[in-house]
Amino acid sequence: MGYVGNQSTNSYSSMVKQDLTGASGASVTLSHPVANANEVELYINNVRQEPTTSYTTNGTTLNFVGYTVAASDDIYVIFSGKALQTVVPPDGSVSTAKIADDAVNLTSKVTGVLPVANGGTGHNAVIAFACKANKTSSGDESIQGDIVFNQVQTNVGNAYNNSNGRFTAPVAGTYFFTFHALTASSGTQQLASGTALNGYFKKNGADAGFGKIYSQISAASHANVSASMVITLAQNDYIQVHIADNYIYSSQGANYNQFSGHLIGVA
Repeated sequence: MGYVGNQSTNSYSSMVKQDLTGASGASVTLSHPVANANEVELYINNVRQEPTTSYTTNGTTLNFVGYTVAASDDIYVIFSGKALQTVVPPDGSVSTAKIADDAVNLTSKVTGVLPVANGGTGHNAVIAFACKANKTSSGDESIQGDIVFNQVQTNVGNAYNNSNGRFTAPVAGTYFFTFHALTASSGTQQLASGTALNGYFKKNGADAGFGKIYSQISAASHANVSASMVITLAQNDYIQVHIADNYIYSSQGANYNQFSGHLIGVA
């Protein structure tokens, strides 16, 4: 049936019953006060008694007229003037104004990812990765340019791609990244004295502008080089490591380098 305006609410009423079996004497005590005898139905041994003629009331006292009851009698009353009402609101009729602020515990009652509009992050709460660039065959090698860290150690949130070396932000926020490696020259040789390794973090294909990955060699060696940064990214921004001058060292099965990072917090 169609409605003009708000749809009516379905209400269901049930009477309140009090069992008085075990009572004896000329009166009993009611659990609810009544205005007169017509507001309560009295049954003795399943026979309904006539109000005002068979019984009278005064507040919470019900008096039997001209008789008494024994403890063995089956006695109960129904409060016809006191109904319990159950209300079923129509679908879509309850607004947020009708719900108390603390009525719903989202943490314990809602499963899945809570949308940003409702105070959530809109994504898995943990985003973190760690990876290394290892030679896939036996031996060692020197690598430069956009480094593809091909071996994934952890990738919670699946934001790192080991085919192109890029971490792509699944959500706007502030992120922490770190990188370390051993320096090398062409052919996996040590960097010569007076030479330097130079690189940087790239954001969306260009220098992220957070300083250089740099190591100046005073004596020929595979020196350690490292860098880190905290950066705010928009969703789908990507970060990678770029080595511009000289090389980093890579070896099959060894952990000579690593690129890692994680989400600090959403924007």
